[in-house]
Order: sequence, then C-alpha cells, then structure tokens
Amino acid sequence: MPQMEMDHSTDPKADLIERLGDLSQVDLFHNQVLLAIYIRPEKTKSGIILTDKYRDEDKYQSKVGMVVKMGDLAFDDPTDAWFKGVSVNMHDWVVYRPSDGWSININGVDCRVLDDVNARMRIPTPDMVW
Repeated sequence: MPQMEMDHSTDPKADLIERLGDLSQVDLFHNQVLLAIYIRPEKTKSGIILTDKYRDEDKYQSKVGMVVKMGDLAFDDPTDAWFKGVSVNMHDWVVYRPSDGWSININGVDCRVLDDVNARMRIPTPDMVW
C-alpha cells in the first residue's frame, strides 16, 4: 500500500508523456537515462490538500521518475555485474537518490538525467515511495 495514496484526476504516466511531447530529437549518450520527475497532485485519496509549497519540494526531493529516454548503452551490461536479470523499459517508474540526478527542464517538465546504475529499483506506481 502506498504511503500516501494520491487522487489522480489523470494518469500520471499519460500526463507526463503528453506534456513532454516529441523527444525524438533528444539524444542521450552512453549509459545516461532521462527521467520525468513525478510531482504529486494536490489532493490525497483521503482528502488531504497538499500546499503548493509542499508539492514544489517534489522538484528537488522527489525520488521517483518515469523513464522517457535512454542512451544506447543504458542498462546494457555484458559482464552481468550490474544488471543481471534486470530490464528497465521506457515509461517504467524508477527510484533514485535525488542527489544523483542532474536537474533539467524539458518542454516545461521537470526531469533528471542520471547514470543507469543510479536507478535503484522499479516500482509499479509512483505513489509507492516518498
């Protein structure tokens, strides 16, 4: 059960994909991964309203992002030392340490660029971790 279930009026995955738009001209190099940062909606399922200031912290402290672009070598490990049995796909939600990512904004969407090894786990829903 998520620690704070949010009331999503739209699917957060679909919303981020739509707002990012066409990324076909964006090329990530080597083992880099581009994540769209998950920003929680204003209201929880239990009816608690989160202030704008509280939600604004997600830009800096969020630990969850959706994979929206990968470099050619991302998650490719011929030695099986790092990613044996692990596959990360486009639009997967992954958890990372906020200090590991490089913050950027693409088409008005807060994103992070990080090395593939800094994606620590995959989760089914972004509300699962905070």
